[in-house]
Amino acid sequence: QVQLVESGGGLVQAGDSLRLSCAASRGTFSTYGKAWFRQAPGKEREFVGGISSSGASTYYADSVKGRFTISRDNAKNMVYLQMNSLKPEDTAAYYCAARPGGISTSFQDYSYWGQGTQVTVSS
Repeated sequence: QVQLVESGGGLVQAGDSLRLSCAASRGTFSTYGKAWFRQAPGKEREFVGGISSSGASTYYADSVKGRFTISRDNAKNMVYLQMNSLKPEDTAAYYCAARPGGISTSFQDYSYWGQGTQVTVSS
């Protein structure tokens, strides 16, 4: 069983940056595809970005492309989401997810989830 713990959320102003971190509980984490999702109140959980097990491939939602960067450090069992030029519409709870295999944009394909970290962007 893989356990994921996110951190790094907070309250920021539009245009600011934040870096979210996701720590995994075990070493086989390195063979899993990872992704970040977000969910705003009253909305469905949506894909933000994903990274392959090796880190060689990344994929982003159009809404964050060019502003957000996902990276991973398999030696530390960590995944990061660097968020720049934040907008009020980025306000949501952000979740780290993992699955055996490659990146998927569908939340139903992910077996392991963190508890979420709140990001609030004021205008």
